[in-house]
Amino acid sequence: MTVEISRDPWATLDELLGVEVVDAVEDGIGPVAAYGRCSTEDNQDPKTSRGWQFGNARTFVEPLGGVIAEEFFDIGQSRSVPWERREEASRLLQALKNPYRGWNAVVVGEGTRCWFGNQFSLIAPKFAAYGVDLWVPELGGRFDPRNPSHKMLMSVLGGMSESERQHVQARVRAAMDAQVLNEGRHQGGRAPYGYETVDGGPHPNPRKAAEGYRLRVLAIDEESAGVVRRIFAEYLSGRGDRAIATGLNRDRVPCPSARRPDQNPHRSGAAWQGGTVRAILDNPRYTGYAFFGRWMRHETLLDPDDVAAGHVIRFRKASTDRIVRSRKPAHPEIVSVEEFTQAQLLRMSKSAGGLKTARKTERSERPTKRTYLFRGRVRCTVCARKMEASPRARGMYYRCPARTLPIGSPVLGTHPATIYLREDVLQEAVNKWLSELFAPKNVDRTVAALLASQGTDTPTNHDTARKRLAKAEQELSRFQAAIKAGIDPMALVEPMNEAQAARAAAKAELEGTPPPQTLTAAEVHAMIDSLGDIGATVNDAKVETLAGLYTALDLQVLYKNNAHVADVIIKPVGNVNSARVRGGT
Repeated sequence: MTVEISRDPWATLDELLGVEVVDAVEDGIGPVAAYGRCSTEDNQDPKTSRGWQFGNARTFVEPLGGVIAEEFFDIGQSRSVPWERREEASRLLQALKNPYRGWNAVVVGEGTRCWFGNQFSLIAPKFAAYGVDLWVPELGGRFDPRNPSHKMLMSVLGGMSESERQHVQARVRAAMDAQVLNEGRHQGGRAPYGYETVDGGPHPNPRKAAEGYRLRVLAIDEESAGVVRRIFAEYLSGRGDRAIATGLNRDRVPCPSARRPDQNPHRSGAAWQGGTVRAILDNPRYTGYAFFGRWMRHETLLDPDDVAAGHVIRFRKASTDRIVRSRKPAHPEIVSVEEFTQAQLLRMSKSAGGLKTARKTERSERPTKRTYLFRGRVRCTVCARKMEASPRARGMYYRCPARTLPIGSPVLGTHPATIYLREDVLQEAVNKWLSELFAPKNVDRTVAALLASQGTDTPTNHDTARKRLAKAEQELSRFQAAIKAGIDPMALVEPMNEAQAARAAAKAELEGTPPPQTLTAAEVHAMIDSLGDIGATVNDAKVETLAGLYTALDLQVLYKNNAHVADVIIKPVGNVNSARVRGGT
């Protein structure tokens, strides 16, 4: 059988094979989804940003027959965040799985706002798997996964997006550094505890000033500033972070998050914590100078085993070379530069020996079932340790047991098995002496004695620092001798580093601690008046009242067991050195 071949052999072949040929009809792109992103609400207007991005998308696809059927727009999402962790972008990826979504293409207004780094190469296969085209203005059309040029261009686009973000960050940081350095400008954020933000006049940028923007500056909040001064004073007197926090909670002082809950919604506002006190002691802005860059944003991989999961933001302390300080005071000071420096040197010296050293040098004030009147105030002169409270059936005692001395201690041979000092006998003698010392008829003589004592004693902090310096140098000499004797130097690297750090901290404390200030008679009188009626206080039978007075006087007792004599030392006026009394107990 012979089949007649028509003039179009392909038509005859298609008929024989049963192939139905459909002529292509250009109906346009059809319905599409549009995606856009706005990084931050503070620096960009989301409404304007959405308008121009989707406007660009419509201008791009409408001449090709495209109609935007659904919009996806992320607000407050950095371009570095993967699509799976952006709210709207994640919703778009979920919509791909819906066969009745109503669109088969996605268009963006600007590629650099939507993709960052290698993000496009990670999500483009997802769109291809569900038959959804991607229309990108920078490509001038639809992305073709089989076109190597398209893949290269999108890779370059992601690199440009990453580079643009880094340049913006660098420019903003440089501008803010200059504002702090030259102007001492407050860069926003929560005001430190002790300060409040107030109106500082029109914004120096004429355009922003015309729009009504105002500068915000820091001013002292007197009530909380007094608490900050108290924290620094107590820390310099030897109390630890948690001890200070315990005292503030006992006195019912509201913590920062309780005082300003609107600024601290992430805090419970329950009570002071040691970390809160430490943050205040470490904040240099209390000196009146503006500081910027103490904490830096770091991008850390969410999952090191899955780089595509992206990064998360963590704040960490910045290196010293990234911190900027104003050239001149930018706001009123709460503590002096000298006090702040002394507090930092003290913390450095405590941390040089680790946690054990810090615990030994701080009065921690751990909670107890009852208040011990002389807790932490009585020392044994034989071993120089604090004597511990020891309730007995016949009364309260303070004891120093020899069994708690370390083995090999040189004082073990001379230390009695246990040294006891009765509290009521000591209390009676101390209260009698205080009543006489601060009686109206004796105040002038007491003031004269305090004035005469100024500068006669070596500061305790200096003595402690000298001892630490001598010990550190002795350890370094011993390590050097061990190395000369043949010990592997690598085995001594860590202890030598610790000894060198302790030596550096002790030297810094000796060089940086300011000398005691000399006070006038009027200033001493005023400080004594601030203690109130001492005679009435010592006659008050309440233990808490007496304990508060002893704290205000910084009362210390040195007990000599052999002579049954206690030396009582008080420092009622801060930098004035100690006044002493000897009383038999």
